[in-house]
Amino acid sequence: MLEKKMKMANLDAVTVKDGFWKNYMELVRCRMIPYEWEALNDRVEGAEPSYGMANFRAAAAGGGTFRGRVFQDSDVYKWLEAVAYSLMWHPDAQMEATADEAIEIIAAAQQPDGYLDTYYILTGIEKRFTNVMDNHELYILGHMTEAAVAYYRATGKRKLLDTAIRYVDCADRNFGREEGKLRGYPGHEVAEMALVELYGVTGEERHLKLAQYFIDERGQKPLFFAEERERFHNEYKWKESYFQDQYYQAGKPVRDQERAEGHAVRAVYLYSGMAEVAAMTEDQELFAACERLWKSIVEKQMYLTGAIGSSEYGEAFTFDYDLPNDTLYAETCASIGLVFFARRMFEITRDGQYTDIMERCLYNSIISGMSLDGQKFFYVNPLEVQPEASRKDFYKRHVDVQRQKWFACACCPPNIARLLASLGGYMFEQSEDTVFVNLFAAAELRTGVGGHLSTLHLETEYPWDEDIRIRIENEQPTEFTVAVRIPAWCENWTASVNGSRCQETPEKGYLYLQRTWRTGDTIGIHLEMPVRCMAANPRVRDDVGKMAVMRGPLVYCLEEADNGDQLQELYLSEDAAFTLKREPEFLGGTVTIATEGWRLSENEWDEHTLYRTYRKPVYKKQTLKFIPYYAWANRSEGEMSVWVRVKQ
Repeated sequence: MLEKKMKMANLDAVTVKDGFWKNYMELVRCRMIPYEWEALNDRVEGAEPSYGMANFRAAAAGGGTFRGRVFQDSDVYKWLEAVAYSLMWHPDAQMEATADEAIEIIAAAQQPDGYLDTYYILTGIEKRFTNVMDNHELYILGHMTEAAVAYYRATGKRKLLDTAIRYVDCADRNFGREEGKLRGYPGHEVAEMALVELYGVTGEERHLKLAQYFIDERGQKPLFFAEERERFHNEYKWKESYFQDQYYQAGKPVRDQERAEGHAVRAVYLYSGMAEVAAMTEDQELFAACERLWKSIVEKQMYLTGAIGSSEYGEAFTFDYDLPNDTLYAETCASIGLVFFARRMFEITRDGQYTDIMERCLYNSIISGMSLDGQKFFYVNPLEVQPEASRKDFYKRHVDVQRQKWFACACCPPNIARLLASLGGYMFEQSEDTVFVNLFAAAELRTGVGGHLSTLHLETEYPWDEDIRIRIENEQPTEFTVAVRIPAWCENWTASVNGSRCQETPEKGYLYLQRTWRTGDTIGIHLEMPVRCMAANPRVRDDVGKMAVMRGPLVYCLEEADNGDQLQELYLSEDAAFTLKREPEFLGGTVTIATEGWRLSENEWDEHTLYRTYRKPVYKKQTLKFIPYYAWANRSEGEMSVWVRVKQ
């Protein structure tokens, strides 16, 4: 059975308290959402213009010049989705009024038949649906639908929801296998999972069937994208590439796909939709494809940080074990999409392998995408940086060494905002008789699981501290199960209930504690967090002879500000001993790691000698200081490296 029998906790039932994730959620609510509204209205000095709201205003007024990228509308929708999630756990009348203002403008731009894409409204609506492959109309539909569902759930207001339903119905009239319809599907996926979300609100079978159609039709012969290119003389950017139509995951039917290929964000958005449809329709074959594609990513194409997409060309997957550290793409949105995929796979399987990856992405490759003040952003998340190379090497020009205020293509900032604003639902999921504790934070969950109101109070300083305490408070004794994730990275752990050691053993990474719980009952979890030196499969050419440092879920890195330049000269000892230091005022409050390492000496070299006969290297001792990877580039510009050479 594939039917999902659990769901994310309602965000208004989760209160995240002071600590790591509370800081980030407040950063989103208080800084990112207001800042992004200013950016969407082109009011951030020194930032690239968005034109997001300007395009909607022009379309609502009946005409004007479209500016920006063809998918610019989607940034506004992701911002609205972030607002919706924020309102669920922190009502804010002013923020809601601003969102309502935006929604009025959006709705006013809608065409009589429901169509709503400002690019074609302003540049020639007669050309709509003539380049579905590249011009993102159905991608925009997907983000609009996700925002509409979230805003309806947050406020009960239907304005945006009804607007989205009209556009979905327009798409349904235009796409399908019936005579007179286009047998097309999204060039950039996201509508697939969005339509399932919409189905969850409307119960309209046609919304689910449209999602199923988009997935089932993808890659079928004759190939729609090829026919569309020929008919409308559209540019085929990937004709000479090795992936060709697999750039869009459309080179073959999805059930026949064995490995993750093409544009990384599109891929994981598609796979998320596939998992949703597989669960809703009990499609075992489709789910088997999801499992294959998941393994292709995490076993052979994923960075230690959870980043995916190793090539700037096509922002794409390349081939197995091809994981360069300094020329990679690793778009923030790709890691966010991997979290979406992971959550849906977990909800079907209850397997901790998926929530482990979700945690890895959240603590590393996602929050690295924004500065500690929430107002500057990375698009690309490298594992090694040399500033001069980014400025002067054509093949590293995409790797920024400083976060930017905004981007002309600004998909990542609002994507981060909407994910972090909804984080409470990722922390806790529920079935009829079980509460799943997926992520650890100081928080409380109010739940009716077991038939009576109970509150779970989580107390922890994770990821810095090793202990998690869960205290139960309820109206009356209630039988239910608390399922606590035991991370795969943790080799030694203990669990207790009311001080007595638990005898249960984990199942698929979760410790199931079934009890009749009473007020005052306490679960204690201790997760040992020694510093771990990680190695990569020797097929990963860039990492042979190197180690990376992790503690708990966090990947660490060396930065020039702490260790000097020429980081390639630094070495870790095989038997390195590490010292931890809690630094509350450093980089927003963190635990740093230090060890005695080595630097390859340059004393015997002079500037006139480029090569010489090999002789035994000379090293000098140097203290190496590691900081959490997510916090790099928040000080002065400089080198950074995750992987460090090993001195034997």
